[in-house]
Amino acid sequence: MIILDFEKSIFDLESKIKELKDLNTGDLGIIEEVKRLEYKRKKLLKRMYSELTPNQKVQVARHQERPHTKDYVNALVDDFIPLAGDRLFANDLAITAGIGKFRGISVAIIGHEKGSDTEDRLKHNFGMPHPEGYRKACRVMDLADKFRLPLLTFVDTAGAYPGVGAEERGQSEAIARCIERSLQFKNPIIATIIGEGGSGGAVALAVANTILMLEHSIYSVISPEGCASILYRNSENASEAAEALKLTAQDLIKFKMIDGIIEEPMGGAHRDPVATLKFVGERLKVVLLDTVNITDPQSHRTNKFLNFGKI
Repeated sequence: MIILDFEKSIFDLESKIKELKDLNTGDLGIIEEVKRLEYKRKKLLKRMYSELTPNQKVQVARHQERPHTKDYVNALVDDFIPLAGDRLFANDLAITAGIGKFRGISVAIIGHEKGSDTEDRLKHNFGMPHPEGYRKACRVMDLADKFRLPLLTFVDTAGAYPGVGAEERGQSEAIARCIERSLQFKNPIIATIIGEGGSGGAVALAVANTILMLEHSIYSVISPEGCASILYRNSENASEAAEALKLTAQDLIKFKMIDGIIEEPMGGAHRDPVATLKFVGERLKVVLLDTVNITDPQSHRTNKFLNFGKI
């Protein structure tokens, strides 16, 4: 497992526990010491993750071993049929999209996909979509509207890809069209921020009737590093920027920018992906059943976003 900077004390305990277990002598003294260290580790982990700073939450949200969109699809969606391409230019693998059944209900799925290892992350462009990714999302929304399917989106991106080619093909227009299409969508949309919700690249898939965030995920208009570079001319002030951005789930629910927080296993989603997938599935089931009963999902969603910022 990848160890984060602030987890060194946890890592030291885990290393000591592993060392003692590897001795495997059956000595009662060693067994008792392992139990004592495991209890200490659990207590420390619980305290540490209940007191995370915004900058530490950024690190947790970006952890490579957190479940990705494909993991949620594999675990929660039956009979998934992936849909590729935007019918204009290419198939952007930074966006996963398709249709399937969630808890027996036919749904459309759209989500950012970062990839799991280095090769996979390169293949998926680290979850940073090109314009064709957002146009693929619009195409799937068109299909979902035609067949009256609710839409589940999974948000996990540092932001839309800022390269020259993406700009030449209309990146900002594609994001704007995706937001516009989300507002025009006639059926319910539920968005879940599963890791990093960065900038317009995240908003494009998060214009929803219900917006959920995992406990240690983040959602902001810009990355802390980007904010620090602009305001302080120095990305080393990212920690200060993370505090000012109010990007944690706990901050955002206070401002009523999101509708709910999904608890993560102790120590973060990366420590127990299976439990995380279960927690998200259970919460989505409840929310989906509530959301499908909304009389006019489109008006509900539009009014929700128009009322943001009103006193």
